[in-house]
Amino acid sequence: MQGVGKVADAAVSETGRVLIAADKFKGSLTAVQVAEHLTAGLRSAAPGLRVESLPVADGGDGTVDAAVAAGFERHEVEVTGPLGAPRTAAFAVHGDTAVVEMAEASGLRRLPDGVFAPLTATTYGTGELLRAALDAGARTIVFGVGGSATTDGGAGMLAALGARLLDADGDPVAHGGAPLRELVTADLTGLDPRIADTDIVLAGDVDNPLTGPEGAAAVYGPQKGAGEEDVATLDAALAHYAQVLEEAVGPSAAQHALAPGAGAAGGLGYGALVGLGARFRPGIDIMLDVLGFAAALGRADLVITGEGSLDEQTLHGKAPAGVAAAARERGVGVVAVCGRLQLPEKALRTAGIRRAYALTDLEPDTARCIAEAGPLLERLAQDLVRDLVR
Repeated sequence: MQGVGKVADAAVSETGRVLIAADKFKGSLTAVQVAEHLTAGLRSAAPGLRVESLPVADGGDGTVDAAVAAGFERHEVEVTGPLGAPRTAAFAVHGDTAVVEMAEASGLRRLPDGVFAPLTATTYGTGELLRAALDAGARTIVFGVGGSATTDGGAGMLAALGARLLDADGDPVAHGGAPLRELVTADLTGLDPRIADTDIVLAGDVDNPLTGPEGAAAVYGPQKGAGEEDVATLDAALAHYAQVLEEAVGPSAAQHALAPGAGAAGGLGYGALVGLGARFRPGIDIMLDVLGFAAALGRADLVITGEGSLDEQTLHGKAPAGVAAAARERGVGVVAVCGRLQLPEKALRTAGIRRAYALTDLEPDTARCIAEAGPLLERLAQDLVRDLVR
């Protein structure tokens, strides 16, 4: 086993075993496509290599696809999209474990191009997706909470699962974060009773609280189209929401509002903590467990990981850092591929990555890198073989 700070050698024999465990290249290739192109490049340059692919994700976009690639069964269901229109969303099931990705129902990618709805986007469809997973027999739900279009504190999700969130007239409050200002009473006793017997694990890398300068609205609202006034409106509405939930369920609601991760996915983390009894785990850690990474790693002499951009964010819970940490524990060498590299060699080695290969090394034009990512990735794989296969 490698000691802390040591990086295993990345060389591999011509008949060695290579494990590809890379995330998506956002905007160009899914994690499955990354693995396919790397495999093609490796095998064209070294036909004797034994290549195994295990596409990975950290709870954000692509989490369900990674689970399906690992052998989970894909299920599709019609749900309410973030703007209220029906959408088809997928989740994945294996045995009594389901992988649910909130972005499938309520993500930014579910918005029409150029259209944002920071005040009214809803997580109602995410609640419908969770209910579908329960209907499919799930008793453990790995719940990916990245890529949201919403800032409603998970109120829509809770309503879809049976909570009653009412205004002064006794009517359900409207969808979205801003209408939570009108919330007067919250009744969670009608939540789907199966939730109490289900282990719901929030997979994410966000540690923000619900409100305040580091909260869901202030930090992530602008990415969802919120201007300065919108952010103030949403932050106040979420604070009011937490106060009403405290009156309904007790002091734990106030404690959960301050908990790391409460601000994940526009406060969806908070709604899940309070209403669903969920617990947080770093997204890449839980996904590596679910995907069977340990067994695949045991068969590998070299691991290739990566994502679209290797940068400072990579070091804070993103997939390549998680893969590299797990591989270092087992003394297996790791190299990375990426679209662009923004980490110095020292930072890479500290993370457990022996070497990194970037598409921009082959094609400086970023637009062409995105458009031609697949063929360029195959060329990177061939360079990797020349450097590392002995």
